[in-house]
Amino acid sequence: MSPSLVYFFMIDKQNIECIVNHYLERTNHFLVEVKVTPDNVITVEIDSDNPVAIDDCVALSRHIESQMNRETEDFSLEVGSAGIGSPLRNVRQYHKNIGNELEVLTINGKKLTGILKSVNEKEFVLTIEKLEKQDNIKRKVRIKEDLTFGYEEIKKANYLIRFK
Repeated sequence: MSPSLVYFFMIDKQNIECIVNHYLERTNHFLVEVKVTPDNVITVEIDSDNPVAIDDCVALSRHIESQMNRETEDFSLEVGSAGIGSPLRNVRQYHKNIGNELEVLTINGKKLTGILKSVNEKEFVLTIEKLEKQDNIKRKVRIKEDLTFGYEEIKKANYLIRFK
């Protein structure tokens, strides 16, 4: 008896991104990330300027499934929202966090905490506080400094949650 052969065709990530982006055009949500594993587990992460409801994820999941053929594509699908502790992955997430405190890890391994001041398509500005020795003053003085980073300089940036 010979073992039966099972053929898996990897689902095209760009096709899923197209389906999701087309659906999200008529909402205030946006795509953060699509992942497709070799065994066709599809994970879709969305975000919004407002909270993402579970009903939004369910509706998107149903839409994606309606655009695919289970007869020819065996897959598992997970649709969720970007968690509050998730790293920022696209410029729109940076835009929505202007004025919030971020923790940034640069590709050089430097960790900084500051307030996200401004954002554009190429870079963002983080306002940090630091202690600095001033002339004619015995103790260090707390000063604010704006640091500009290109997105390619950042390994990870997270919205910082503080309980006071």
